[in-house]
Amino acid sequence: MSDHDQSVPPLDNHAEAPSGATATLTLPKRQPRTRQPRLWNVVLLNDDDHSYEYVIEMMQKVFGHPAERAFQIAKTVDKDGRAVCATFHKELAELKAELVHGFGKYRRIASCAGAMSAVIEPADAGDDDQNE
Repeated sequence: MSDHDQSVPPLDNHAEAPSGATATLTLPKRQPRTRQPRLWNVVLLNDDDHSYEYVIEMMQKVFGHPAERAFQIAKTVDKDGRAVCATFHKELAELKAELVHGFGKYRRIASCAGAMSAVIEPADAGDDDQNE
C-alpha cells in the first residue's frame, strides 16, 4: 500500500468530528400550532319600527360604541338593511345578539312591537364593515 492510498475509516453518527463536534444531526422540534378561535360578527337587521336614536342608544349600551360609531351603524342598517355591530368569539357574539333582542321596544313609537333583531355570522364570510 502506498502513502497516497491510505483509507480513512468512515465516521459513524456518534463519532467525534475533528473539531470536537459530533456528527449527529439533530432537527429542531416543531412547535405545535395554536389554532385561533373562529370570530363571529354580530349583525343588526333593519326594521321599520326603530329610529336612529334607538339604534345609537343600543349600540352605546350593548357594545360600548362611541356616538359616532353608533351613528355609522344606524346609517348602514338603514341603507343596507343590515350592519355589523362588532366581532367576537362565538359565545360573546351570541350574548351580544341576545342583548340586542332583549333591549326592548322603542317606547316613542306606539306601533313598535319589540326589540330589533340580530344574528351572528362567521367573520370570515366576507363583510367589509369595520370590526372590533
